[in-house]
Amino acid sequence: MSTEYSVDHELSDADKHIHNAWDNSLDPILTVEAGEVVRFECRDALDGQVGPESGVEDLANASFDPVHPLTGPVAVEGAEPGDVLAVDFLDFEHKGWGFTGFMPGEMGLGLLPEEFPEAGLHVWDLDEEVAHFVDGIEVPLDMFPGIAGVAPAEDGEHDTLPPRDTGGNFDIKHLTAGSTLYLPVEVDGALFSTADCHAAQGDGEVCVTGIEAPMFVTARFDVLKSKSISQPELETTGPFTPTGRDEPMYGTAGIADDLMEATKKAVRHMIDHLEAERGLSRSEAYILCSAVVDLKISEVVDAPNWTVTAYLPESIFP
Repeated sequence: MSTEYSVDHELSDADKHIHNAWDNSLDPILTVEAGEVVRFECRDALDGQVGPESGVEDLANASFDPVHPLTGPVAVEGAEPGDVLAVDFLDFEHKGWGFTGFMPGEMGLGLLPEEFPEAGLHVWDLDEEVAHFVDGIEVPLDMFPGIAGVAPAEDGEHDTLPPRDTGGNFDIKHLTAGSTLYLPVEVDGALFSTADCHAAQGDGEVCVTGIEAPMFVTARFDVLKSKSISQPELETTGPFTPTGRDEPMYGTAGIADDLMEATKKAVRHMIDHLEAERGLSRSEAYILCSAVVDLKISEVVDAPNWTVTAYLPESIFP
């Protein structure tokens, strides 16, 4: 992927450029040629309901109806059903702040809602390289769009919360600058939109948010006629660890006969570790796990139990 580019089009986050559902009947707000570059301004996932000065009550009382203000859709000339839309992510620019939090447990969101009945929130200061947490902990920034997708063939409005065959809210943290996303085209023009940018996120996004941040996303488009896929694919160089190189990690294993239960155990054990060994509250530990702890499936072959491991980078601690 060429890293040299100039921006051909800019889309602000004005209301006329925002929609809240996947819908192939929407008129494109912009039509581009293959090879052109668009700079999208994206609101945060909760559309301004949480800001730099917010407290936990703002998050606890936030409305999810609707959620995910999508910037778009953008039509790409020549894209037809059966083609593949290639999206080169060229650059990301944050606005200096972000938030990570979890909703009241009764809402059933996140991995461990039953263990966190009250909402929790951390508002991060973001500089060029790191996000600042409590006790001098610094999480490296690796910005990406939590949502990137094209319109589905099925008519009507489709919720933005679940990921789909055509992309959407898949929260793939490795769609950083320099990566390429491939999306199956199901409608003429593809109708691409993006949103829900994260300044950083652990694989798993366990408390239901990464470091949510309003952001600018710069992307270049191409239409591939000879490629065929049924769900999103990508090329990326990571980084696959917070520092971009192999580094010391602390891991906690979750073992169970159900992958989701093994995942919950791994995260519970990591929260216990952060509380006992790093002095964090359980709420702080849950938030930090969502922002930087990576979940990996260690094995799915030793029946009847499977293993999921949570990895915590030691480099984030002062």
